[in-house]
Amino acid sequence: MNKIIVTGGLGYIGSHTAVELSNTFQVVIVDDLSNSSIDVLDGISKISNRTPIFEKLDLKNKENVGKLFDRHSDAVGLIHFAAYKAVGESVENPLKYYENNLSCLIYLLQEINNLNQSFNFIFSSSCTVYGQAKKLPINEKESIKKAESPYGNTKQISEEILFDYCRVNPKINVISLRYFNPIGAHDSCEIGELPIGVPQNLVPFITQTAAGIHEKVTVFGNDYNTPDGTCIRDYIHVTDLAKAHIVAIENLILKKSKSNYNIYNIGTGNGTSVLEMIKSFIKVTGLELNYIIGPRRKGDVESAYADNSKAMKELNWKAENSIEDAILSAWNWEKKIRSL
Repeated sequence: MNKIIVTGGLGYIGSHTAVELSNTFQVVIVDDLSNSSIDVLDGISKISNRTPIFEKLDLKNKENVGKLFDRHSDAVGLIHFAAYKAVGESVENPLKYYENNLSCLIYLLQEINNLNQSFNFIFSSSCTVYGQAKKLPINEKESIKKAESPYGNTKQISEEILFDYCRVNPKINVISLRYFNPIGAHDSCEIGELPIGVPQNLVPFITQTAAGIHEKVTVFGNDYNTPDGTCIRDYIHVTDLAKAHIVAIENLILKKSKSNYNIYNIGTGNGTSVLEMIKSFIKVTGLELNYIIGPRRKGDVESAYADNSKAMKELNWKAENSIEDAILSAWNWEKKIRSL
């Protein structure tokens, strides 16, 4: 059974991907627990009936990264999730984000380079690299805009590092997956999204409000040039997103790609507005939800949803779950962790 290293594997997307990987790979989870809980490892093990190897490790320590590869020199690939991701915090503390998000990637690539053998690498990127696209849906040829935050900039710089590295090292094969908006939880309710502090994303704020944690949901602006005036995003069930990583790593292992560096959008291909999300939550749960209209939020783009045809054609992947499926799974997860 091939071994895959998953950095940030106890995080939201990383944990769901570890579950899917466990079906066909030996999984090594690397996490420093700075933004996750060791309890997630139990959830992964319960779902998959396998306990991944766990390495508590700070990837900012170059020596630690070297020892990681010494212990797992038989790994055939790595999926890199480990990064700080709070946009607001990145604006307030940019050096923290540049140090962590860039140094960890560089140290990993340096150790992969030392292996001097074929190696497969999946990078967790983001649709934030596009900003407000000129044309919708957004395809991979869309120009990259100046980042709105240091977080977004680290994703852009990381992609540039990977591209430059692939040009001089034909032994590494890289796929960057540009995520749109992951939501939901595993159907088992053993793992899900666990935001620290006040959630920055819409769905966990909705579910926490329904659970009584917050008084109301604020919709940031209703005067955008969209059908109902609110921002439009491409919301994708986290399990569908996780499965994209499996087909991507298998694509690299089977050497199906002509190039050693490829980029794919991972989204549903459909846009859903903020108000539509709120109404969907009310519909699938039968609950009332207190929400108000507030002013626009700085940095929000008006509309962003994916052209996912490249991933469908080349990776044979597509999203299978509906918005309603994802919302209901998120609410079931919220009820479990709040013992409702």
